[in-house]
Amino acid sequence: MLAPPFPAAAIAAARDAAKLHLRVTGAAEDGLLEAHVATALALCEAFTGQALIVRAWSEVLPAHGAWQRLPAAPVTAIDSVEGLGASGSGFALPSEAYGIDIDAAGEGWVRTSAAIAAGRIRIGYAAGLAADWSGVPAPLAQGVVLLAAHLFEARASGGAPPAAVAALWRPWRRVRLHTARRSA
Repeated sequence: MLAPPFPAAAIAAARDAAKLHLRVTGAAEDGLLEAHVATALALCEAFTGQALIVRAWSEVLPAHGAWQRLPAAPVTAIDSVEGLGASGSGFALPSEAYGIDIDAAGEGWVRTSAAIAAGRIRIGYAAGLAADWSGVPAPLAQGVVLLAAHLFEARASGGAPPAAVAALWRPWRRVRLHTARRSA
């Protein structure tokens, strides 16, 4: 699964928070800070197992009757389910050919009927904790800012990131101990 890019507004807002933390004025370092912020956001998502900012995701899964979990969470909406032909072109599925569900934990689930001729399906959905940077929970946002600041300050010397980053993110970590299928 390739994560969609973060919205430019979220990158800019997080960059501004990092600049404030670093006491950086002016725009000369904005490009570099934006790269560090994008890295910190991606690392936060990888560590926590949760999408931070709501964005459009797309996933291709095998078509079969078992429930399959969508990889990004928390899912806010499942927008489309389409069959994929051998050539990779999509085609509409009738609504009775598939089922969708979003459970209480924000996990998105999809299943198809056995009658589908397609070997694969493409699901379009939205996932994320917050609509924009201002809605990201404070511990996650602070960890992103600290990590981006560390990457900025240690770009020449390297060094381990601050332990506070993991401490801020750990309570938000989603660990999956079961398979990506559930029973009907």
